[in-house]
Amino acid sequence: MFKKILIANRGEIAVRVIRACRSMGIATVAVYSEADSDALHTHIADQSICIGPPSSADSYLNIANIISAAVTSGAEAIHPGAGFLAENPYFADVCSEYDICFIGPSPNHLTQAGDKSAAIRAARNVDIPTLRSTGSALDGLKSAREEIDDIGLPVMLKAVAGGGGRGMRRIHSISDLTAEFNNAQAEAKASFGNSGLYLERLLTNARHVEVQILGDGNEVIHLYDRDCSVQRRHQKVIEEGKAPSISAELREDITGAAVKLAKSLNYVSAGTVEFLVDSNDNYHFIELNARIQVEHPVTEMITGVDIVKQQIMIASGEPLTITQEDVKTTGHAIECRLVAEDSENNWVPAAGMLQAFNYPQGPGIRVDTHVYSGYEIPPQYDSLLAKIICWGKDRESAVNLMEATLEGVELSGVRSNLPYLKRVILAPQFRTASHDLDSNLGLANMD
Repeated sequence: MFKKILIANRGEIAVRVIRACRSMGIATVAVYSEADSDALHTHIADQSICIGPPSSADSYLNIANIISAAVTSGAEAIHPGAGFLAENPYFADVCSEYDICFIGPSPNHLTQAGDKSAAIRAARNVDIPTLRSTGSALDGLKSAREEIDDIGLPVMLKAVAGGGGRGMRRIHSISDLTAEFNNAQAEAKASFGNSGLYLERLLTNARHVEVQILGDGNEVIHLYDRDCSVQRRHQKVIEEGKAPSISAELREDITGAAVKLAKSLNYVSAGTVEFLVDSNDNYHFIELNARIQVEHPVTEMITGVDIVKQQIMIASGEPLTITQEDVKTTGHAIECRLVAEDSENNWVPAAGMLQAFNYPQGPGIRVDTHVYSGYEIPPQYDSLLAKIICWGKDRESAVNLMEATLEGVELSGVRSNLPYLKRVILAPQFRTASHDLDSNLGLANMD
């Protein structure tokens, strides 16, 4: 087992990994930008090293500085967290060159999963249902028009790299395509360093269901499923597990498909296989995220499996210590993403001094966060403030606890999406789990 791990990330995921390491008796090294000199992860790690100015490109994406920090500190392994370099095959390769273990999938898996069109081809190779799409990145706007003639409208224009809704556009007409293509390209380039786009058939009134997997290169298991159908601008806002909108039979099919795909790739580490489920309960593979997901606490709450610890043990060379038969679920869990965006004023990003941040505590409540009263929120990074997770013996209990928990959150100094989250939890469609990606939960009747 490793003696020291460097966490190449920031925010709540860096705090989460540090705490997992501490529970395993592993020393930790935090890296931070000049804007994050007083961030929580720098305080709780055993050692902290500044890796550059506030810009992500000069700090959290600066591979040379991160490797230098690892070598200088004597870290044997690097956990990339979620985002930044977590799915960068070149970074994983460089780690190997310096005899540093990359805690995550192999560079080959990162390459396969990072190119969404390549992942779709891998799914088709093992007969997993997919949506009609282009087989590779588009050559340009003319190429996109020609592909639409074959796929048909409507379509989704998507970035071949990355995630989080960046570079995604709904296309209902050729005029939509003309208006959005260059913007989507520019956003993809800015977000992922890759301007490549592809087209995928757009499903309306679909649900977003994903399966958590773990693999050690020989065996693959699933940790059941999550529903992530509450989204805003293609970014997940509320996730829950297990997915309340699918039958036991469909759950068996989807989890089986996820394991089948991962086994065909000899997958190593944690990952998430994502699907869209249409109104006729047909499922379609859309992508494989080769990293830990922001919503992983939902799965941990219902299975009792510490996914970060599993990542670390697998990376150290240990085989999976749990079998599929060992994985049981209890109750229901829901996660709300609290972000520094003014949901009542056109979602304007917020930054500045967080004067107060307090939240309820008690059985069934988990809050993963990196912020605290008096924390200065930097404007350079992701707007996530905290993940609020509630567990109940059933979905109704979990929803009721989340409603009470959100009401008890005290947050002042910066604007957030807390009012929006409260509206979603109270929305009749959400209470009955009858919502889908096209539902307008929490957005109607806003001032």
